[in-house]
Amino acid sequence: MEQRRLGPVVGLGTFRTFEHDTGLARAVIDAALASGVEVFDSSPMYGEAEASLGAALAGRREGTTVATKIWTPSVDEGCAQYEAQRAFFGRVELEQVHNLVAWREHLRWLEEERAAGRIDRIGVTHWNPGSFDELEQAMRTGRFDAVQLPLNPAERGSECRLLPLAEELGMAVVVMEPFGGTGAPLLSRAPSSQELDPLREAGIETWAQAVLKWTLSDPRIDLVIPATSKPERATENAAAGSPPWLNAEQRTYVSRLAGG
Repeated sequence: MEQRRLGPVVGLGTFRTFEHDTGLARAVIDAALASGVEVFDSSPMYGEAEASLGAALAGRREGTTVATKIWTPSVDEGCAQYEAQRAFFGRVELEQVHNLVAWREHLRWLEEERAAGRIDRIGVTHWNPGSFDELEQAMRTGRFDAVQLPLNPAERGSECRLLPLAEELGMAVVVMEPFGGTGAPLLSRAPSSQELDPLREAGIETWAQAVLKWTLSDPRIDLVIPATSKPERATENAAAGSPPWLNAEQRTYVSRLAGG
């Protein structure tokens, strides 16, 4: 199936990165934009990250995509979050219901915003495999354009049901937690440079790039959103977003290195 890319495949997440530090946000986003990153993911859950991201993107929104979220059980508060986001970003290209919170209630007014052309796409997210049954229910309504879920070489719970379903429904897939969630545990057990040698023909120089390219080599994946507070890491991550992709043997090798 033809890829439904939301952007140049590697975006930038903002969970626990710069929050209220606009200067740091600008430095990270400068590096990301210079490396070809065009998709930026955030949420009201991430403290002041939305405000910092909006300030850092000010005057250079053309060609970029903001993917943020509604995160509240209250429809009124959800609408207020949305209005704040419009003030931060001017426009939200992908509005997601974060962690399935009141997704049925929020979906009604989000669809109205999409129909009016003020939102391009609506998505739904969850990080916990224990909530995948409900996430599947939301996806099967056919009312969402995108789904955000966890996937990495050591955590593959979404592969059996959710990825095939997203492909069947024509939903874009955004991957969170590509390095294993809080603290990036996958990066803390990086293999040696010698162990990475078999992957260099795929343009891989670092373990982080190997992990990201493992995910992006699945043709059902549209976008991966690693978060970082380091400009140099944003540049490193972005380099994983272009072919050549890993073949089946190389993906198996990365999985083995990751202990998956």
